[in-house]
Amino acid sequence: MTRMSPMSGRSLAGLTVASLLAVTGCANGSAGADQSPEEVLAAAKTELDETSGVHVSLATEKLPPAVDGILSAEGVGTHDPAFDGELVVATGGITADVSVVAVDGTVYAKLPFTSDFVEIDPASYSAPDPAALMRPEGGLSSLLTAAEGLEEGDPVREKEKVLTEYTGTVPGDAVATIIPSAAPTSDFDATFTVDDDDRLAEAELTGPFYPEADDVTYTISFDEYGTTQDITAP
Repeated sequence: MTRMSPMSGRSLAGLTVASLLAVTGCANGSAGADQSPEEVLAAAKTELDETSGVHVSLATEKLPPAVDGILSAEGVGTHDPAFDGELVVATGGITADVSVVAVDGTVYAKLPFTSDFVEIDPASYSAPDPAALMRPEGGLSSLLTAAEGLEEGDPVREKEKVLTEYTGTVPGDAVATIIPSAAPTSDFDATFTVDDDDRLAEAELTGPFYPEADDVTYTISFDEYGTTQDITAP
């Protein structure tokens, strides 16, 4: 029987450790164990701010009774900034599907039972200018660096991606830039899910989005980073 020399044993052990470290590094993604949650979310903000465009969806399962607001929104946002998508709003006890284009500071909507786009004031629907959601300051990415008391969860593999959750709170004045009716003096519970390319995959916010109503949870999902779309006024 061939004996393994002490040097060979040490070499094999070193190779095994190096291999394990390499696997661990891949599982943790580019964020790595040496970055704080604040640094990871700052990197995710940069990714969102620098992409040409992204597919965004926002949704809540339900709104409190007698509340007018957004049930869901889905579309493409670019850094012109501009937005092209669909909203589902609750108003006056009914829900309505609304096609929306936002560009050059103006929001156009194709309202129910109409065939043409008209200019609207999104504040009348307790909504922001959808294009403003892509702004580096005051847009969706600002929530990442406004978050406080962050805690990191365990990485989880989902298909080809490794996702990590970061939980904390976001001040209401930052949330109110997304949903104008949000209470600016309250904290909102937040969970951010970041993939191993430092890209924000999902943000979940819970809190007093509407005055004198129960807390609402909105889930905002992001995919198709790098999207390019020429969005113009209808």
